[in-house]
Formats: sequence, C-alpha cells, structure tokens
Amino acid sequence: MLWVWVFFPLAAGAAVLPEERADTMYHSYSGGGVTIDGPSVLVRKNVGNSLSLSANYYVDMISGASIDVEATASRYSEQRDEYSLGADYLVDKTTLSLGYTNSSENDYQAETVSFGISQGFFGDLSTLGLRVSYGSDDVFRNGDDNFAAQAEHRRYSLNWNQILTQKLIAELSVETVSDEGFLNNPYRSVRYQDPDSGTGFSYQPELYPTTRNSDAVALRAKYRLPYRAAIKGEYRYYVDSWGIRADNIEFRYTHPLEEKDQWILEGKLRFYKQSGADFYSDLFPYINATSFRARDKELSDFSNTSLGIGVSYVLPDRWSLLERKNTVNLYWDYMLFDYDNFRDVTVHGGGSDIAPGEEPTYNFGANVIRLFWSIWI
Repeated sequence: MLWVWVFFPLAAGAAVLPEERADTMYHSYSGGGVTIDGPSVLVRKNVGNSLSLSANYYVDMISGASIDVEATASRYSEQRDEYSLGADYLVDKTTLSLGYTNSSENDYQAETVSFGISQGFFGDLSTLGLRVSYGSDDVFRNGDDNFAAQAEHRRYSLNWNQILTQKLIAELSVETVSDEGFLNNPYRSVRYQDPDSGTGFSYQPELYPTTRNSDAVALRAKYRLPYRAAIKGEYRYYVDSWGIRADNIEFRYTHPLEEKDQWILEGKLRFYKQSGADFYSDLFPYINATSFRARDKELSDFSNTSLGIGVSYVLPDRWSLLERKNTVNLYWDYMLFDYDNFRDVTVHGGGSDIAPGEEPTYNFGANVIRLFWSIWI
C-alpha cells in the first residue's frame, strides 16, 4: 500500500482531489519459510481541477516453502504481477471513483472493477462514502491441465467520516463481502488418522463450501495531540458464514520532529485474534470424515501481534528531483503468529515417535519492510 498516514489536517473531511505524486517502492516479507518481495510504482496525475488519474504496477516475487509445503510438497518460486488503474472525478462536494485491477500469476488470474462515491455534508464536517466492487478469478493447478475453476467476489462498503472537534476525527465503516465458487487452494491437503501409515496419518485434498459471506464493522479515530503529534486508534470486528470470528485492535503514533516536518516518525502496535472455521481440523479422525474439510492455518484459531516503526524524511532542495517535494520513507513491521490448534507435522521428518495430534503447536515471526521514494509532481 503506497501511502503514509502522517500528521493529518483539520479539514480532512473536505472534498478534494488526491495529491499529484509518484511513488517507487520496494517491499519485502520474510517469515514462516517464505520470502515475498518486489517493486511497485504508483503515479497519480490531475487533469484540470476535477479529474485525477492513477496507475500502479506491483510485483510479488515469491520463493521458499511454508510449513504446509514442507509437509506435502517441495520448495517453489513464482511471480505475481498486478496492474491497477483508477480515476477520481470531483463535482462540488461529491467525488466519484472508478478502479480496475488485473492480477496474474502462473496458476491464478484475477480481475476486479470497483466504483465509489463520497459526499460531503454540513460544511464538510461529515463525509459519507459508498464503494462496491466485483472480482472474477480463474484458478488453475500446475501440472494438471484438466483442472480449471472460477470464483467471484462482491464487496460493499459504507463509511461515515465525522470531524468532531478541531482535534478529533472519527470514522465508522461497515463492509460486507460475498464470495462464490472455488474458494480453497488447489494444492493444500488435510490430514486424517491412518493407523496403516508409517506416521499414523495420511493426507487428502481440502474441500471448502462454494459460498462465503462475511461482515465487518470498524471504528477509527484520529486525535491531534497538543505538541503537534497525533495518535490513531482502530477497532474492527469480523464475522463470516464459515464460523470465523475475529477482533482487531490497532494504535498508531505519529510525531514530527521539526517545525517544518522534515522528519516524521511513526510507531504502530496491532493485536489480532480469531476463532477457526467450523470445518477446520488439524487432524480428522478418518478419511472423508466431514462434508467440508480444511487444514489451512489461516482458518484455525490463532492470534497475531505486530509492532512497527517508520520514518519519513523530506529531502533538501539540492537533493530533490524535478525541483519538487521529495520524501524517502522506510517502514519496518515485526509480526508474531501463534496458532492454537495448528500443529507442526514436520517433527515427523526425523523419525520422531510423537503421536499424531500431539505435535507442538506452530508459531513463527515475520519481518515486513517497505522502502519508497515519493515525488510530488
């Protein structure tokens, strides 16, 4: 995501076009045996006083082997390329937005179109926004020319942004998502008890429902502190038809170091916890034990704690390109994942005598780095 939440203006609710700018970013994720990195370029340019156009190119280069892959397959590498186009049209206090995204990798193709509208009220103290999107995916499986599946995704969101005081802004958002089609990973398997195998268990393919409906509500607030710093808080609750319940709490602190805001520091703390899907199990009692079955650790009971820091630096004029404002931004997050009922089956690789279902629960840490250069054009 190529934006930085910094010291916010008091007129945050006013209808204005996004700033003209160009961002070049390098992003990196490393954790759980997987490395994902690549570049991204975003350009946003205004046409007259009413139209803003944007284009984004984003690359994920993936390599390694997660714990799922280690148990049932071999290491792999692939690349995902994503192209996005967007337009914002401003009419008085109303902003109309259109978006198109195309994502492509060797076994997955996805297209998404979106439309949004936002309207300012009460002297721009209030802003109401509505956004809808439709996505269509084509799913394949490498090494199996006979496999092909489709999925569709519909997303609806409603946001209310309110300036409460000169220092306090609040936002309430509600989102509902409807997914239909092939919704699981064609490579992932579940394990079940099998006394005849050497480890006491065997594997069979996952099988998910073909529909999923989810709802989320979030409350956010930003407060300007007396000494020019700002703090942001967020709470989000999520529930879906698969039985997952999730809570997310996040705090951010932003602090300009100088009067001209040449240096800006940011800190982040996030807590996330969810209950697993109804059809998830780390170890099923026998083959075809249930109508639906999953062993994806992201559908299990787990929690995540994230700690992040960042810095933004406005380059002096003698170093700036195109004689415009230039910033260099560096952000680092450390994330710790703890899984309550997903177990590390790789302990059986060394001839361990641990019984199936008694393996240690899995946990890992991950580092996320984002480094980007922004030019206001």
